[in-house]
Amino acid sequence: MRDMTPHERLNFLMSIPARTGKLASVRPDGRPHVTPIWYTVDGDDLIFTTWHEAVKAANLIHDNRVSLCVDDERPPFAYVIIEGKVDIQREPEPDRMLHWTMEIASRYMGADKAEQFGKRNAVEGEWLLRIKPTKIIARTGIAD
Repeated sequence: MRDMTPHERLNFLMSIPARTGKLASVRPDGRPHVTPIWYTVDGDDLIFTTWHEAVKAANLIHDNRVSLCVDDERPPFAYVIIEGKVDIQREPEPDRMLHWTMEIASRYMGADKAEQFGKRNAVEGEWLLRIKPTKIIARTGIAD
């Protein structure tokens, strides 16, 4: 096992086919909540969206600290864990929101469906979220 380089980490996070991230947040009563998300990377930050009435939205309003895990379940196995704080844009500018939703949709659904899925998710009530990392652990070759 070894640590990934920053370049390897970016390639892992942005691989195609895209892996989902498993986002952990804290419910207001202290219980953990984990949910899969689609995301993209912007510099060191991860970008994702959520519906304003989703459990994760309520959790992040209460406590914006998160942990995100992205892993490769195939030997020799690898993972990236990102801890950080989420910046929430509750009413993002429509063009900015569409840009990010189309970029995310392109990763997960393909370029031919990016506009369709991007427009579906760039609607009023959908929030734009940005994870600002405070700690990153990136390991590869777990079974080597």
